[in-house]
Amino acid sequence: MTLTEWGLRHNVSPAAMAELIPIVLSVAPDVQPERNDVGTSEAAVQARTRVAVSRMGWRVWRNNVGAGTLQESGTFVRFGLANDSQAVNQSLKSGDLIGIRPGGQFVSLECKPAGWKYTGTPREVAQAKWAALVRSLGGHARFVTDERDVL
Repeated sequence: MTLTEWGLRHNVSPAAMAELIPIVLSVAPDVQPERNDVGTSEAAVQARTRVAVSRMGWRVWRNNVGAGTLQESGTFVRFGLANDSQAVNQSLKSGDLIGIRPGGQFVSLECKPAGWKYTGTPREVAQAKWAALVRSLGGHARFVTDERDVL
């Protein structure tokens, strides 16, 4: 059951849900479980996470976000989720891995190197806002520093 489903089941008002979601979305826990120290880079965490969620029946894909000019045509293009404009991308940053898990639930995972801690940089705030949005609409979104963080 998602947080949104729980709120509907218990007749929690949208205003109360909007207040509750940031509280529930604690992205800076005081105690972190012991981490797998084999490959601590973001790329290593992401690779292990992709294998772990695949074994659970999830399907995720890399969500590259950026912008640039196409060499052949000179056309400027933006790519990746929540990258409609520079302003949108600065305030809302989608996760590194995007996908779906059994039952049809949308998944967004933002991978970080092992040992990473949330510090509230503008980038982290924008990433947390994306996760809050996904969760508020019934999706599953997490910061991941170890493949065990996905649940």
